Amino acid sequence: MKVLLDTNIIIHREASKVLNQDIGILFNWIDNLKYSKHIHPITVTELNRNKDQKTVETMNIKIGSYNLIKNVAPTSDKLEEVSKQIDTTENDKNDTLILNEVFCDRVDILISEDKKIHTKAQLLGIAERVYTINEFLEKVTAENPTLVDYKVLAVKKVDFAQVDLQNTFFDSFREDYNGFDKWFNKKADETAYVCYSNNELSAFLYIKVEEEIENYSDIEPNFPKKKRLKIGTLKVTSNGFKIGERFLKIIFDNALQYQVAEIYVTIFDKRPEQQRLIALLEEWGFYQFGIKNTPTGQEKVFVKNFERNQPIDIEHPKKTFPFISMDKKFFIVPIYPEYHTELFPDSILRTESPKNFVENEPHRNALSKVYVSRSIDRNLTSGDIIVFYRTGGIYEGVATTYGIVESVIDNIADENTFIQLCRKRSVFTDEQLKEQWNYNPYNKPPHKISRPFIVNFIYAYSFRKRPNLKWLNENGIIPDIKDMPRGFREISKDNFLKIANHSVGK
Repeated sequence: MKVLLDTNIIIHREASKVLNQDIGILFNWIDNLKYSKHIHPITVTELNRNKDQKTVETMNIKIGSYNLIKNVAPTSDKLEEVSKQIDTTENDKNDTLILNEVFCDRVDILISEDKKIHTKAQLLGIAERVYTINEFLEKVTAENPTLVDYKVLAVKKVDFAQVDLQNTFFDSFREDYNGFDKWFNKKADETAYVCYSNNELSAFLYIKVEEEIENYSDIEPNFPKKKRLKIGTLKVTSNGFKIGERFLKIIFDNALQYQVAEIYVTIFDKRPEQQRLIALLEEWGFYQFGIKNTPTGQEKVFVKNFERNQPIDIEHPKKTFPFISMDKKFFIVPIYPEYHTELFPDSILRTESPKNFVENEPHRNALSKVYVSRSIDRNLTSGDIIVFYRTGGIYEGVATTYGIVESVIDNIADENTFIQLCRKRSVFTDEQLKEQWNYNPYNKPPHKISRPFIVNFIYAYSFRKRPNLKWLNENGIIPDIKDMPRGFREISKDNFLKIANHSVGK
């Protein structure tokens, strides 16, 4: 496998000072998988533009460990067309030439943190071969489970005093905020959320509720008076485990619990990890509100509306998550016990041991998930609601969870495409996905096999009180227990509300 590394990756890898902690994890994976690392001649040219001659000499020594592309691929009309649409600077055009090596199949994949490169990859139809660091790590952890030490600590709630402040994980905070250590020590008895990977701190979250009387004089424009949840400290290093989405779930759950009207965070955008975090927040409905003036510079202020009566974006449900539209369709669908808690760790039953579900596998932490189905009813659309029923019989079968449909993918071209579409979000291994694709109990000819389709959905809510099959039957939601749902079965809004109200004891 030939991996082409963009200039921004090389700069962070070979810099004298560690600027991006994810780089070490990335290179460790590339080496373990025995992939060959390649760079483009343009990368060498860009590195030689540094004004510090000693830095240039040091860089040139270090880049000798990479495979330099000798024969640059010729550009095509399609590439030139995309370049005219997107490129505005000389650096943009250079990035296009780097991307061209993937487009012309001279290398297998490209790893880059540049947003424009990913936009151009979409336009060229090669997005599935161009990765951010985090996307690449998610891909390789899913494809190579035997190489992953999954026996790591899951997200835990701890006191500040239980966390080693001298860990290099906090160096970026010390650099960005004067007096960070003093502030941290004052929080000794307050709680934070942490995650460790291979005994190394890889994620940290601190949140707090602020009342309407809070002073926001350092934020421009001024905040109107509202009850808010502040994301006080948040950092996640890339490791392929979707911890960022897991932390978002914690943030949203707390925002619901404390009934805030808004969530906000102040953040610099100096480093790739910060820029990646901003992109994640924007994906989930945060928008830039203004700036905050600090002694070390201006932070950007991002806000997410958390008013209950806001209009719901049914085309992009992440934007207004976790709120749902009551004007969409509602479905109930079965899920077997062996897959249930893998996909919905927060919906674990009292009869199951949490110790079996502590490993940080990507599908467990992700809010965005996949359900694979052969259901005859495939008319789901974005914004629809799915109630998941864990099978188990009249008393042990229970409705545990509901999710929000993001998209439905049907008429999938082939097995490889099916696996690629499922891999990051699904509980299934590649072998299990192959079995799903080729399932043929009646020995039908290949062209007559009913191929599965994919429902991308957001894991929204775990019912506190779970109605069992007996209750669902008595309340008319599953009127005939001999006719259980085998795929997606539409239910009425009233029946969904019965389940939701039962869950909260109404």
